[in-house]
Amino acid sequence: MTGIKEFFTGGGYWMIPIAFMLILGLAIAIERFIFLNFRYSTNANQFMAQIQKLVMANNVDRAIKLCNALPQASLPKVIKSGLKRANKGSEEIANAIEEATLEVLPNVTKRTSTLQQVANIATLLGLLGTVMGLIKAFTAVGADDGSSSSEKQAKLITAISVALNTTAFGLMVAIPLLLIYVFLNNTTKRIIDEIDQYSVKLQNLLVSRGKGTL
Repeated sequence: MTGIKEFFTGGGYWMIPIAFMLILGLAIAIERFIFLNFRYSTNANQFMAQIQKLVMANNVDRAIKLCNALPQASLPKVIKSGLKRANKGSEEIANAIEEATLEVLPNVTKRTSTLQQVANIATLLGLLGTVMGLIKAFTAVGADDGSSSSEKQAKLITAISVALNTTAFGLMVAIPLLLIYVFLNNTTKRIIDEIDQYSVKLQNLLVSRGKGTL
């Protein structure tokens, strides 16, 4: 615990904004993880297998009820919009699915990219602390203020500590946040791909049903 305190104080006041980026990044990561994995996501293969079975059995109302059982998930929302137009033409079905997709996508994609930006800012803050620490170090060495060599050495050590600690802390914050961003971004893409894939399959299924070719 003492070592952590010394590391933090050794970096000077530049450690505070980097620590703020850490707290902000973790808050975004936790919020996105919960929403993407537990609210907006569902077992797409299993869900669509049930939907397809109900549609082929001409039981669209029950398929809609199945979507209502997952009110927060993104894919059921889009599928539900198409099912509500099951007895309409292919154009109306396509428009309903597209409208629902445009409605749910912002919720899926929001704040994920912000996590990457927070990581980049943490890196830049660490770099800025490094530059300021080096400037302070060179100033301490070159100053002709009557300070003794031991005093200059102490100032130099303090300045170098600021430079190195801020760099290290900035990277310690940025690297885990970037790794979390990659994971969450892949989850986001998976949900979007599932919506695109299964909405097209539903549209084709409903059109075939309307033509009586199922």
